[in-house]
Amino acid sequence: MRTLKGENIFLRALEPTDLEFLYQLENDESLWEVSNTTTPYSKYILTQYLENSHRDIYDVKQLRLVICMSGSETVVGLIDLFDFDPKHNRVGVGIVVFLGAAKRKGFASEALEITCNYAFSHLNVHSVYAAISEDNTPSLKLFEKAGFERSGLKKDWIFSEGKYKSEYLYQLIR
Repeated sequence: MRTLKGENIFLRALEPTDLEFLYQLENDESLWEVSNTTTPYSKYILTQYLENSHRDIYDVKQLRLVICMSGSETVVGLIDLFDFDPKHNRVGVGIVVFLGAAKRKGFASEALEITCNYAFSHLNVHSVYAAISEDNTPSLKLFEKAGFERSGLKKDWIFSEGKYKSEYLYQLIR
């Protein structure tokens, strides 16, 4: 598991004990815009999801990892690889750091770096991409700092709170 360890954090698979924080996260309406969610998740549905989270990324095209602080193992967020396409050697990435005390400490940067290295070395992808709304300044800065380049714009892509927003496509090419 050395691939998934950094200086200040490590990434691990989901566990059944993650139900409560997953329930809080998935039902946080402020995050629904970025996850394309429009309805709440029940603990029953999330329990089923956790029971199947061990499935291989080649099968389900997604891998969700928990971001934990080294030493204390405190959960500070999640990072997802999604839409894995082994034919075209690409995968999407999304991240959320939800523990207020963990924000602006570099955990997201470290998790993104570890995850991209994992995708390049273990999944043999050529491209890792992210879709970021035009007003999500912290994410834009995070991905640009990590070396992602803006490669496209989807105009009026997201309808939220009565108005349309554009979304940028960012890519990190190996």
